[in-house]
Amino acid sequence: MDWVILLASGVLEAVWATALGRSDGFKKKIPTLVFIVASILSLGGLGIALHTLPTGTAYAIWTATGASLTVIWAMITKVEKASLAKVLLLCGIVACVVGLKVLA
Repeated sequence: MDWVILLASGVLEAVWATALGRSDGFKKKIPTLVFIVASILSLGGLGIALHTLPTGTAYAIWTATGASLTVIWAMITKVEKASLAKVLLLCGIVACVVGLKVLA
């Protein structure tokens, strides 16, 4: 169950990172509120997962999940230009996360 919580927390990391970017320095209320709620839930989930998962592995998976999904969302929404190199590098990150899960 902690793996599910960890991955959900990684998804929420992508949510808060995207909201932070859209908050315009905390001037826009809705993105700022989304940032606050998602960051609290994301860090809380990471904390729960750390009860049973190794810190280094859990943190690496949490950050890799959030960072990868943030870039993927930015490319889907055309905020960031997609390229073959970026997609291949993201696949590498995902492969590393899967490898950490297998070895943990």
